[in-house]
Amino acid sequence: MSDIQIAQENEAKEMQPITAIAEQAGLTAADLEQYGPYKAKVNFAAINRLKEKEDGKLILVTSINPTPAGEGKSTVTVGLGDALRQLDQSAVIALREPSLGPVMGMKGGATGGGYAQVVPMADINLHFTGDMHALTAAVNTLAALIDNHLQQGNALNIDPRRIIWKRALDINDRALRQVVIGLGGPVQGMPRQDGFDITVASELMAILCLATDITDLKRRISQIVIGYTYDRQPVTVGELEITGAIAMLLKDALKPNLVQTLEHTPALIHGGPFANIAHGCNSILATQTALKMGDIAITEAGFGADLGAEKFLDIKVPQLGKTPDTIVIVATVRALKYNGGVALADLTTENLGALDKGFSNLAKHIANMQRYGIPVVVAINEFTSDTEAEVTMLQEKCAKLGVKAVLASVWAHGGKGGLDLAQAVLEALDQPKNFQPLYDSNADIQSKLTTIVTDIYGGKEVVFEGKAINQLKEIEKNGWDHLPVCIAKTQYSLSDDPKALGAPTDFTVHVRELIPKLGAGFIVAMTGTVLTMPGLPKKPAALNMDVTEDGLISGLF
Repeated sequence: MSDIQIAQENEAKEMQPITAIAEQAGLTAADLEQYGPYKAKVNFAAINRLKEKEDGKLILVTSINPTPAGEGKSTVTVGLGDALRQLDQSAVIALREPSLGPVMGMKGGATGGGYAQVVPMADINLHFTGDMHALTAAVNTLAALIDNHLQQGNALNIDPRRIIWKRALDINDRALRQVVIGLGGPVQGMPRQDGFDITVASELMAILCLATDITDLKRRISQIVIGYTYDRQPVTVGELEITGAIAMLLKDALKPNLVQTLEHTPALIHGGPFANIAHGCNSILATQTALKMGDIAITEAGFGADLGAEKFLDIKVPQLGKTPDTIVIVATVRALKYNGGVALADLTTENLGALDKGFSNLAKHIANMQRYGIPVVVAINEFTSDTEAEVTMLQEKCAKLGVKAVLASVWAHGGKGGLDLAQAVLEALDQPKNFQPLYDSNADIQSKLTTIVTDIYGGKEVVFEGKAINQLKEIEKNGWDHLPVCIAKTQYSLSDDPKALGAPTDFTVHVRELIPKLGAGFIVAMTGTVLTMPGLPKKPAALNMDVTEDGLISGLF
């Protein structure tokens, strides 16, 4: 059966009222703002009350670099949470919200799979509680107010050629990457070049995921740099005097969403920045709330550990105030063989040589996570084509690196298929940790970038292209070089070349643009050919989707 068929069959029989799920985590109906019987937002009164509780343990789930063979990071995250509850642990899951871009495109949703899913699956993957729509509206309202400021006299002396704020849409639409607006004469506005980001790449998405309350949300929004004046001075949202209006549009979206897994484990799903073009972590509010709602919080970071996990540890952790107690790296035999040079069509055939070669990718991610001083466990997400010899080889190679690798069959068996993994994670939680940040927060932007590229990616150097060189000088002049760096890079490789699989070395990462995101609190470094508005594939997933007269959805994975 497909993921949605499994979800629909079990949702009809098994889902509990969201109030019952909340009760498991010490919440009451008064703590919720319900969106029907199975979805709710946790209100700020409950969040503030929970702050008095002690934090639980934090597990960060990450993975090797994604491949067309699939890794199943979200599936393992959900299955691990269910397995821990089967072992009588008070576990709560914290995930990101899906974006319609991958849902309609090729990557899929973000609700797990098989019997390790969060539900209601279709609702979550589509409109959920409206957070993505609120963010899209807020981004475009800000854009409209900027252009209205130009039209109404431009009191702030904004240079239309140096506006960096883009409009947004929560779907892959390559035709909107570069546009010209304001055509049609003086009453239609000032003509200028503009563009669209996918909503999850917008700075407002990052701000939503990093803000701790409404006051912090407003502070961050006011600091957004939307562009520059004719004499190259930065212009902020605060100077436009529209902070309150933008915050108002996000007041409900700021509250974490509560749902459940197929096995009724509480799951907070909130915020959805991509890890290749943003910081790739769910909201601080959701993670903090999960840490208070249970004894163990399980969260995930987007794409490979070189992107999502690095950004979690270097951008989110300092603001979260809590470091992971254990890191789980998800890998599959199939994906490692793909990294070892096996064609997609041949991955079901045993190939120990390719597995041995492709293991370099996992080995690099293990070394990177160990470098932070946190215990690591490898989860081997099982596929039916895996052979005993392949699994044994993978476990033995991990053991030589001091890491336990555990086979998990959560897609097929839910929490029961993750019991061995859960036991290994519990053992790791008891191990000592000594968290070490990757770089000194006071280091300059060049040093931070070089450290990430050489230490995490395994590259040789960073080269700044012409535009980025000028922007680097501007960042230093404005005193922004103390901020952390968020690298936008292909997810398919440790390098900025998506075709360089395994663990490439001696490569150069090219930075073509540096974008200040002062509200989010970091500098985005655009590398290679990565785009903030993806395109749809030749055969998008949307071609397989349908809905019946009675509202039953099909083709949603």
